[in-house]
Amino acid sequence: MKTQIRYFMLLFVLSCCCCKKVIQVNLNDAGPQVVIQGEVTDLPGPYLVYITKTVNFSATNNFPPVSGASVTISDNKGMNDSLTEATPGVYKTHSFWQGRPGNSYKVSVMSSGKSYAATSVMPQPVPLDSIAFQQNGSFSGKTTISVVPYFQDPPGIANYYQFAELINGIPLNKIYIMDDRLSDGKYIHQVLYDDSTHINIGDMVTLNMYSIDANVNHYLDEMLRISNGAQSVTPANPDTNFSNGALGFFSAHTTVSKQKIAN
Repeated sequence: MKTQIRYFMLLFVLSCCCCKKVIQVNLNDAGPQVVIQGEVTDLPGPYLVYITKTVNFSATNNFPPVSGASVTISDNKGMNDSLTEATPGVYKTHSFWQGRPGNSYKVSVMSSGKSYAATSVMPQPVPLDSIAFQQNGSFSGKTTISVVPYFQDPPGIANYYQFAELINGIPLNKIYIMDDRLSDGKYIHQVLYDDSTHINIGDMVTLNMYSIDANVNHYLDEMLRISNGAQSVTPANPDTNFSNGALGFFSAHTTVSKQKIAN
């Protein structure tokens, strides 16, 4: 069940190869809650889990880290890694093991006497063939440049995709997701619309494409709807894959990247 909230800022951590970027989405909140965000990918670790608490919207954007938690990541093949707190609220895997498509991963957190857990199954990777650029006119008369990924969707299975852009090495604070509900088995070229402040001719653009599971796609879709004002009632928390009332999400996903100079 969703809980109505007031004055809440949710931190969403995007993986951008070796670079991390925090996206801040203004929601509503009614008191401090634990927020857990973590991932496992098919790239070599270490992997990070972030644990913070929510703050009132009227407060400064200083999200209190949660220290002293016990955090483990395990899979369905017998792997188990106890994370170390690298900096306050940031927990890091010990070994440089690498996630494997098809495996199920579970993160378990014990903090202040409460336990939280989330599970995510890593999908099979989908190759990203290439990227191109599309120039679009706007009502203001400015021309915008958008990235267009090209890839073959595998037929007969549900696939969910998340895209993240880096412009000259700097992650773009924007979330793009899509599924293959209307394009199963098709060759896809999907325009990722940007505004005129994002990409300019000559910029080096890196596009990361993640194959994510259905629960993570659902969470991101709800977060986008809430942040875009699609809710007709008081906004609620997106449905998380964490248990016991924690906010945030845990994602096991594959990553493919392409880089090109905007033209």
